[in-house]
Amino acid sequence: MTNPAVNGFTTEDLIANELGLVERLKPELVTILIGVNDLVQGRSLESYGKSLATIYDRVATLQLEPGRVVAISIPNWSVVPAAANFGDPGRLRRLTDDFNGFAQKEAQKRAFMWVDITSVSTSRHGSPGWISSDELHPGDIQYAAWADVIWEAVREPWTDAADA
Repeated sequence: MTNPAVNGFTTEDLIANELGLVERLKPELVTILIGVNDLVQGRSLESYGKSLATIYDRVATLQLEPGRVVAISIPNWSVVPAAANFGDPGRLRRLTDDFNGFAQKEAQKRAFMWVDITSVSTSRHGSPGWISSDELHPGDIQYAAWADVIWEAVREPWTDAADA
């Protein structure tokens, strides 16, 4: 298993620094969750969309089995304490929803699985450990909740494929 993700990367950084590695590895499974840093850095939906489409197109060239590319929504980060440093929480939520709407449509065009973690990202907001000490990033408990939602979405197609 290889996780080339880097804290703070945007879609442009992923294209420049990680996508070539993914292509060279020839993976059997790819998950894609990218976009919060595009929002944080003030990139427009158009700019994000162009970069994301490039990522999705290049991952599609891997020609993985159905269900082996999983696109994951951007979590709802507008409620975390540090989000206020990046603008009005209502505006941040709308932008996140817009980015997710675009990402979901693009994922579906390429027959990628789509997993929405928006609801779970706020399901235990305020609970100890839900947000990391920097008051911006998810805490381990939230990451575990995301993993549960993702596993529920992919379990059946992955286990069915393994049994075939």
